[in-house]
Amino acid sequence: MSEFTVIRAGSAPGLPVPATPRNVPHRGGEANPSAATLKAKFGDAIVRVDVVWGETNVVVAMDKALEIITWLHDEPTESYEYLSDVTAVEFRDRGLPIEIIWHLRSLKHRRFLRLKGLIEKGRPLSAPSVYGVYKGADWLERECYDMFGVTFEGHPDLRRILLWEQYAEGYPLRKDFPLRGRFSRAEQLEQALAANPEARYSMEELSVADAYADLPQDMRARIKGGESTGE
Repeated sequence: MSEFTVIRAGSAPGLPVPATPRNVPHRGGEANPSAATLKAKFGDAIVRVDVVWGETNVVVAMDKALEIITWLHDEPTESYEYLSDVTAVEFRDRGLPIEIIWHLRSLKHRRFLRLKGLIEKGRPLSAPSVYGVYKGADWLERECYDMFGVTFEGHPDLRRILLWEQYAEGYPLRKDFPLRGRFSRAEQLEQALAANPEARYSMEELSVADAYADLPQDMRARIKGGESTGE
């Protein structure tokens, strides 16, 4: 058996010893070298690069987001093998677009990169799913869908994860969502009691035969086929 070298996270040859950053400026500073590499490879698809509190934010064209993320994952010199979060931001200023945000980490090169895709107000809230690149995107994209209403095209099982599927008040993290909800407390309670949370999980997880009868037809077919994606 040939010998091999163990590579530990953040310990690739040539990297400095990890240290806590100090006196980091609010704006400006040295950008993650991946930003310049992306600009050279993808050109106009890289809309803007900002460095805020020492972290590099790269705004990308939404129609190129999946291609860019896939390349960052697959390219050995980048090796962003860890997706730590998928989220969104809606600003109070109605003139600002909604941001879809991916947090990527390269454990090998000890780098962090925040990618942003912008959706102008009035346009469909849609973004490409990165589930095919990072299986960990499954629940992250479902949460973003649940809270913001963002549809991730290509997700294998996009449905609410924190609220029940029949929840009718909208998306709680949107700026147009009332602080007390759209319905009275009494109606909210009535809807919650009428929901069957057992019907949102597989028989294997809950062993509740009655819940199976309430599942949608496509979910029944998936369970019968033995697939457990998203459960």
